[in-house]
Parts: sequence; structure tokens; C-alpha cells
Amino acid sequence: MARIYKKHGGKFKAKIALEAVQGKVTLGELGQRYSVAPTQISTWKKQLEDGSPTLFESKQEKNHQEEVDRLHRVIGQITAERDFLVRALSR
Repeated sequence: MARIYKKHGGKFKAKIALEAVQGKVTLGELGQRYSVAPTQISTWKKQLEDGSPTLFESKQEKNHQEEVDRLHRVIGQITAERDFLVRALSR
């Protein structure tokens, strides 16, 4: 027989993960209260802790880094083309 898994929404996960981060109750107690496995709660807690630094970054900062990466790729391509042409003309 196939096992049916529950799908939890983002708000539910965040609520439980925040409670886990606070540490007022154990993961086992949270699991019993919300009918979720403690290992799942620990996964959500880790995701919250890993993702929280980027939570307050602005879109400009993200777009700026993407633009810098794109420009570095273009510079690398132009440098390679230049080196190829220099070698081709020096023969």
C-alpha cells in the first residue's frame, strides 16, 4: 500500500522552525504537538538558519552581483578572442 505524505505550507514550516530555533521545547515535543517527525523539524530549522542571511538582502544587491558575474564572463571571452587574434596575426 502506498504511503500518503502530508504537504505542509511555508507558513507552517516557518512557524515550527522558529519555535525550534527558540529552543524552548525539544524537537520531540514539537513533533508530537504538530504531528511532524523531529528529523523533519530539524531539516526546516537548518533551512531557516541557512537562508536567513539572504532574507534581508535587497534585490539591487542580488542584481548587482549577477551583473558583476556576467561582466566577468564577457571580459574573459573578450580576452580569449584578443589572445587568439594576436597569435593569428603574429604568424
